[in-house]
Amino acid sequence: MRVLVGDIGGTKTGLAVAETVDGRVRLDQERRYPSRDYNTLDGLLRRYMADTGAACDAAALAIAGPVQDGRSRTTNLPWEVDAAALQQGLGLAEVRLLNDLEAVAWGVGALSAEDFAVIHPGDPDGVGNACVVAAGTGLGEAGLYWDGQRHHPFATEGGHTDFAPSDEREFALYRFLQRTYGHVSWERVACGTGIGNLHAFLLEYRGADLPPWLGEAMAAGDPSAAIAAAAAEARCPICVEAVDLFARLYGREAGNMALKHLALGGVWLGGGVAPKNLDLLRASGFVAAFLDKGRMAPLVERMPVRVILEPRTPLFGAARFMAQG
Repeated sequence: MRVLVGDIGGTKTGLAVAETVDGRVRLDQERRYPSRDYNTLDGLLRRYMADTGAACDAAALAIAGPVQDGRSRTTNLPWEVDAAALQQGLGLAEVRLLNDLEAVAWGVGALSAEDFAVIHPGDPDGVGNACVVAAGTGLGEAGLYWDGQRHHPFATEGGHTDFAPSDEREFALYRFLQRTYGHVSWERVACGTGIGNLHAFLLEYRGADLPPWLGEAMAAGDPSAAIAAAAAEARCPICVEAVDLFARLYGREAGNMALKHLALGGVWLGGGVAPKNLDLLRASGFVAAFLDKGRMAPLVERMPVRVILEPRTPLFGAARFMAQG
């Protein structure tokens, strides 16, 4: 069966045709599109089919947002997605939706050693539950329940749980974000857009001015990427502090997720931020924050942390999800 698989992100959407044989997934006709260039997912899928001439029997689409009863309202896009409407409109035999981090969790089983990097070794032979924490446009989280023989992926919306400040600077950060957002979640501080939030806060907190060259770089492209680049080059002390704070907060929330899922089978870091910042995660306070769990520190020490390097993991996962029926 040829399945149209999609990774529907807040910034970009990846699409491909997948065939799964004996658990192995082969992708063909891969394309990526800017998500915000389209008013609806239906329009984007029709564009893909026109571009590729792809003929598919069904579709499995990983959506950046909660999925209930075959419907989803995307978190960082103004889309209402309905599987039944897509199925009818595109003339497919079946369309199934799943959360994008659930798709990553399904895709973990398709990875080989060269598809990930180890940040914290823990017990590499540990067996048990696992979890995925993914900083991208937003912060996605999913779990993998271990039944004694295999993992069962499931979705969560854990990235939207309450952010917990732990020192004077972070309490000031909380108050700064509360003025803008009201509810302050982990997604506001531990994702790509979170880096921008941290930088804006630190400018105010330190009484600093935005350097004109940095303002131009932020306006010309991805502001968070410009901040990260300036930090890597040590051109801007506020950028260095913002990126270091991001790494620590990301590590702390990854540790929170690990404890909540008793992830002795490992913690997987997905999304686009971690693969681009491996040196930062290794050199910053990420691991220290991950392990800083008081009486539970010896338990968390046993949990490996691995960064997913294969960007097509959600597409592999969507295909595996459909193949499992």
